Amino acid sequence: MPNQISDAYARLLGETAQISWAEIMPLFAKGMVLWVASDQDLVAVAELIINDDKKQVSALMQQKALHNLADEQALDFQQRDPELWAVVVAPWVLVQERKTPTAH
Repeated sequence: MPNQISDAYARLLGETAQISWAEIMPLFAKGMVLWVASDQDLVAVAELIINDDKKQVSALMQQKALHNLADEQALDFQQRDPELWAVVVAPWVLVQERKTPTAH
């Protein structure tokens, strides 16, 4: 059976973009940034939020795979300026640092 993506997933995927820490910083200051762990599908997490899937969102939060961006992370991003990806799920901006591919 082929995997099919929902219309919401496709729309969110189209709205996902690379973003710099400097662009995220003002939103972080307003408490609007949610961090998504790099082992999660950023768009799938955003879809859970827009679908109000409280059970799955709560499970992600308990696993620390989704949480308000912490001050320590913000400081780290300020110093490193890593490659970040974001998608807006109003009023939140979901942010994720992409894993760096390992060299073979």
